[in-house]
Parts: sequence; structure tokens; C-alpha cells
Amino acid sequence: MHKKDEKKAPNEQAEVQPEVKEQEKETAEGQAPEAETSAPEAGEAAAASETPPEAEKAPEGPTAEELQQKVQSLEDQLLRKIAEFDNYRKRTTKEKEEIGLAAKVKCIADLLPVLDTLERALSIGCSDEEFLRGVKLTYDNMNSILTKMGVEEIKAEGEPFNPELHYAVSRVENPELGENVVASVMQKGYTLGGKVIRHAMVAVANP
Repeated sequence: MHKKDEKKAPNEQAEVQPEVKEQEKETAEGQAPEAETSAPEAGEAAAASETPPEAEKAPEGPTAEELQQKVQSLEDQLLRKIAEFDNYRKRTTKEKEEIGLAAKVKCIADLLPVLDTLERALSIGCSDEEFLRGVKLTYDNMNSILTKMGVEEIKAEGEPFNPELHYAVSRVENPELGENVVASVMQKGYTLGGKVIRHAMVAVANP
């Protein structure tokens, strides 16, 4: 009797073990979805922590209107600089011309007394024809050089007296001449480029 019961016991244990395994399997299957659902939630949380806040966004650049105003301002500055440089160039060019003219006028003014001496020598005359011819040749050459340089003789005799061109050294009464007319020239005057090198020394009739 006891032996039969002992034989049945192993069979009962074998039947209990499959039931336990099935329960463990069902429990494991029930827990698996929970583990799967927890993984996406963890990923979303990590992504949310990596997303920068709106306050840390980069600052916005200038607008199109601001850029246009900047370009207009730079163009105005450039135009002003160009105008200033053009004025400077014109001013310096004029100054150089004036300096060159002043130097030329001084040089010619220093030569005019030599021309006056040659002219007086020709007016006096000389018995030596060859010598007189040489003086006249020198005088003509010098006159030619001054003419090429732009030197012009001031018209005086018979012209109305002009204080800007003439220098009155005497007065004469002459009914044949009008009032304030140059009667005679004591020393010729000259100009260069409209600038007076030397005033003509004259006698004025009927002042």
C-alpha cells in the first residue's frame, strides 16, 4: 500500500513542475511590455534634456532696411571724399601754376633792365656800324625769347590812362590829346599771362 503511494508521488511532482513553468512564462510575458514601454520614455526624456531653451537662440542679424541705410551712408561718405580730393587736386594745381608764374615773372623782371639798356643804346646810335648791328641783333634775339615766353608790351602812348597798367610820372598840357591820355612813354611796361611784370612809366596829357 505504501509502495503504490510512493510511486504516484513522482508523477504528481512532474505534473506540478510544468504548471509552475507556465506561470513563470506568463509572468515574464506580462512584464516584458512594461520594460519596452519604459525605454521610449527614457529616450524622450534624454532628448528633451538635450534641446536648448528658446532663451539661448542666436541673435537675429540686421534687417534689409538697416543694410540699405548702411550702404547709403557709405556711398555718401565716398562721394564726399571724392569731392574733397578733387578740390584738393585743383587747389594744388592752381598753387603750382601760381608759384611757377611768380618765379617766371621775377626772372623776366630781372632781365628787363638789360633790354632797356640795349634799347637806349640803339636810340643813341653809334659810328661803328658793325657794333651797332651787333647790339641790334642782341636786342632782337632777347625780344624774340621774351615773346616766346608769353611776354607782351603794354600799349601806352595815345591810350587812355589806366592805373592798373600805367604809372604816371609827369603831366603835360596838349590840346591835340584828350583828357587823361598818355602823351609819351618814358619806360615800357610788360605783362605775362595777364599779370603785370612792370608798369609803363608815362606822361599824362590834360589830367
